[in-house]
Amino acid sequence: MAGNREYNLRRLHSLLGVIPVGIFLIQHLVVNNFATRGAEAFNNAAHFMESLPFRYVLETFIIFLPLLFHAIYGLYIAFTAKNNVSKYGYFRNWMFLLQRISGVITLVFITWHVWETRVAAAFGAEVNFQMMENILSNPFMMGFYIVGVISTIFHFANGLWSFLVSWGITVSPRSQVIATYITIGIFIALSYVGISSLYAFV
Repeated sequence: MAGNREYNLRRLHSLLGVIPVGIFLIQHLVVNNFATRGAEAFNNAAHFMESLPFRYVLETFIIFLPLLFHAIYGLYIAFTAKNNVSKYGYFRNWMFLLQRISGVITLVFITWHVWETRVAAAFGAEVNFQMMENILSNPFMMGFYIVGVISTIFHFANGLWSFLVSWGITVSPRSQVIATYITIGIFIALSYVGISSLYAFV
């Protein structure tokens, strides 16, 4: 019974990391990338997202609660899981380890990012191009954001591979190899989107 419960919790954890959290990550990266078109384009895109109907309901039930569960249970997995070379092989074992490390880094980064933006907005600050420009003008913060963005995207892309396995979508070794190349491509593409957005602010 306990084994089935943990199995189901891990599948739910994997699912929420892709839907809806992963989808929100992609949407967030796309909106931020409007910064490459200038301050006005970014501000318009950000304002559109802030003006969505039922925004707080959507944020609570589609983003924050799934993210909270994924983060808490992810920490449990990160600090209790053991690498298994015989099961995963050398490359996949490293991906397994990096998934846990990137998860912790991502949690720290997202917590800080939410504090700097969403919490600040709750106290009257405006989340706009100038806010991000001020944050990223600090070289330390730029480095922190670069590491955080890359870590978050890696965690999503590599987690997508695990999701495909956990949910029985990629069962054969060949399909898992193909999924590896696809998720590496997703990581590279999204990293370009994320990093180019950061430099657009400065």
